[in-house]
Amino acid sequence: MLNDFGYLETIVSTLEKIRREQGENIHQAATLMADAIRDDRLIHVYAGGGHTTLAMGEMFFRAGGLANIDPLMETALSVFNQALKYLELERTVNFGASIVRYYDLQPGDPLIIFHNIGINAATIDAAMEAKKRGAEIIAVASSFWQKEMPDDHFIRHPSGKNLFDLADICIDDYNPVGDASVLVPGFDTPIAPISNVVDFTIAHLLEIETVRLCVERGIVPPVWSSANAPGGDEKNKAYLERYKSRIKML
Repeated sequence: MLNDFGYLETIVSTLEKIRREQGENIHQAATLMADAIRDDRLIHVYAGGGHTTLAMGEMFFRAGGLANIDPLMETALSVFNQALKYLELERTVNFGASIVRYYDLQPGDPLIIFHNIGINAATIDAAMEAKKRGAEIIAVASSFWQKEMPDDHFIRHPSGKNLFDLADICIDDYNPVGDASVLVPGFDTPIAPISNVVDFTIAHLLEIETVRLCVERGIVPPVWSSANAPGGDEKNKAYLERYKSRIKML
């Protein structure tokens, strides 16, 4: 029998805690997202660097995902840049703000920011710029990282602010400091991070609740069909015509 040293149990218990304790926050965030669909607005999604950008990608142009998702994608911050380069850029002051400016967020637009650490420059500057523009910020991050990292830690934004300080709605992903959650006996470096599994799940919970609210209101939510399934391209054609000129990554 495979021994995962408690890895799956940690993931399941974390997800159960999120469902139990963050359900109302997810509902509030989904309400903003449903409002955006009602008003024919885009739902912007940003990630503060590194593997967190994968959560942004999970919400974009995904079978069963919302078609009005606008990823504020910057390859320089993603895992598809050289590792040491993106690590330095996510700690660079004003870089995150420049990305938000490029995507030209408008007052009242919802912006989901994923970054479980929630203290680095690319995250805080993006949130500050979005707030300046009047966007509604939904933060998916870890209270543990934000509370437990020393105030003078070098990766903190110069303002000392945490992402939850700037957000309108905070969704705690309970990601532990260091992320990796398994200690194999005889080896003293933790392995097996949980953040992506948890953040991907939160992303899909947001989608599910948004679609539920839309249906409850009599609104047809824009949802992609699989482009690889029979009839998928035909079903998606109307959404591509509707959003291609508005979503830079399409």
